[in-house]
Amino acid sequence: MTTRRPPAPGAPVRGSRTGRPVMAALDLLGRRWALRILWELRDGPLGARALRARCDTMSSSVLYERLAELTAAGLVTRTDGGDYDLTDLGRSLGEALGPLDDWARTWAHTRAERSR
Repeated sequence: MTTRRPPAPGAPVRGSRTGRPVMAALDLLGRRWALRILWELRDGPLGARALRARCDTMSSSVLYERLAELTAAGLVTRTDGGDYDLTDLGRSLGEALGPLDDWARTWAHTRAERSR
């Protein structure tokens, strides 16, 4: 498995040569399954098998690649028991995503009402 270096503020990333922190964050979080992994870890540590089961059709190779990137980015850590957990920084991202979850629920409700 070849793990790419995760996007980092101050370095060029896909779609931006500026290295602005928001562009690095969008590159990291825009990678396939990255947000889903972080979302599934929001309620506490999970082993790789449990995490993969929650992520539907994700392959194990993609799971481990994303976990390596998210760990290198400082968002995920391993517990003493070998499970994956959010760091304080990763948890703060989850808090930042809360309003997006609220918006998505409103959007879904609005679309459901329109289709009646």
